[in-house]
Amino acid sequence: MPHTSTTPPAAQHHHNSLTRIGWRRLRRDRIGFSALCIVGAYLLLALAAWSGLIASHWQDEVAHPYAPPTLFAGATPHHVELNAADIDAADRRATSAAALDSSGATGLSASEDPLAADLAAAQQQSAQYRSTELARADSLPLGADQRGRDVLQKLLQGSATSLQVGIAGALLALAIGTVLGALSGYFGGLLDDLLMWGYSVFTSVPDMLLLLAFAAVSGRGIGTVVLVMAFTSWTGTFRLMRAEFIKHKGREYVRAADAIGAGHGRRMFHHILPNVSHLLLVQFSMLTVALIKYEAILSFLGFGVGVTQVSWGAMLAEAPAELLQGYWWQMLAVTLCMSLLVTAFSLLSDSLRDALDPKVK
Repeated sequence: MPHTSTTPPAAQHHHNSLTRIGWRRLRRDRIGFSALCIVGAYLLLALAAWSGLIASHWQDEVAHPYAPPTLFAGATPHHVELNAADIDAADRRATSAAALDSSGATGLSASEDPLAADLAAAQQQSAQYRSTELARADSLPLGADQRGRDVLQKLLQGSATSLQVGIAGALLALAIGTVLGALSGYFGGLLDDLLMWGYSVFTSVPDMLLLLAFAAVSGRGIGTVVLVMAFTSWTGTFRLMRAEFIKHKGREYVRAADAIGAGHGRRMFHHILPNVSHLLLVQFSMLTVALIKYEAILSFLGFGVGVTQVSWGAMLAEAPAELLQGYWWQMLAVTLCMSLLVTAFSLLSDSLRDALDPKVK
């Protein structure tokens, strides 16, 4: 009898798992896969900026204040730089003028002036510590802000901050909402009533008002912003997980796990949770988009990241004063960059929902 190789059931199950099927569907979706590539590119740039590989000198004043983008460099007047020789000549002229004024005012010659020796010593010491002005650029690829900092480097560093806040806040909110929703939906009873009461309290207050209230009390900083946004954004995940656990806890595979002696924790997080994980992935994508926008609003209003950090919201907070003076390039760069990421995340959420839905063939 010839030997025939058979694929183990475990391997067949892994090959036909929902994740693999969803990945194949996502690759066939051109819009969804393009959005995934854009989000991946943003994440790589943010990781490089966060690790210091790029945009580590975003605070350096490398250009003239409000230096325009390279495309519009000819629209601004040329700035004349003084070199070291010019500065020395100007210093000598100023010293000579001061000596003449001093001698004319006192009626004494330089040799008769009792302060001449002290003045010469002071001039000699000041010459040793004379500083020269560093050359600054007249234009940059995306222009400069009011202090001459590179907008491109600020944009890269701001993307790292905004994505860090959005992703960390979404993960924490997802964890809180999943655990509370699982407990509420699985056990029901008095625990469900208490958790639903807390959910009703949080949802009765507008999200932005809660964010501003907690941010005003907690202060500024990335850690504070992450905690505030996670603490006010768990309600959507809680409602979704509660409904899913109520639906799944009475199904056959959960009853079978109960029949073989599986405990409540194993049934909740080993059997039910993997079957609703595709919904969590979509929820994570949607939460990240929402929290990035919330961070921009908080930083714009002065409740976001600290003054020594930069984010998209902090850059937008500088826009009103710049626009009044006709300097529009920083706002345009931040708006386009943020709009592209939010649009890509939204399209990716829709594609993930379709790709991971087991009812779609």
